[in-house]
Amino acid sequence: MGGQDKPLLDVGGAPMLARLVATLRADGHVIAISANGDTARFAAFTAPVLPDGAFRGEGPLAGVLAGLDWAATLGVEALLTVPGDTPFVPAGLAATLAPPPACAASNDRAHHLVALWPVACRADLRRVLSAPGRRGIGRFAAGIGMRRVDFAVAKWDPFLNVNTPEDLAAARALAQGET
Repeated sequence: MGGQDKPLLDVGGAPMLARLVATLRADGHVIAISANGDTARFAAFTAPVLPDGAFRGEGPLAGVLAGLDWAATLGVEALLTVPGDTPFVPAGLAATLAPPPACAASNDRAHHLVALWPVACRADLRRVLSAPGRRGIGRFAAGIGMRRVDFAVAKWDPFLNVNTPEDLAAARALAQGET
């Protein structure tokens, strides 16, 4: 996507991240954004921005750990993660995924970053990130016993992830069809 901040790309008249945040806040969730770099670009979302810290460059698991550490400061038992470039997640996502650990699945594909993580797994994740070796999110999810929760696909996949210009065009067309 040319190095752009995908979550800030417009889909249906608003950044994808705004659509996602609105859905999650409507469910009563407290929001934090996992991102590195200049935090000012997310100021409009009035949410803390969590950098990867010591594990920067280690992939999405570093962001999950930053979120788990943040969630621990709130005294909660679970963290819902959703990629910022997934604009059509359904309402009630965390409730549907509960209890943790669980991830969404659609079209026979697991979405390990659309997941409900137990905060208690953060020490295990820190160990994985601190040791040399493979750090695949699917591998870690399997190691903590993450189960898949299947979601029906009606008109579109609710976990459409915008990774290419074609995905962005499809998301924009879907959003236009909503109005």
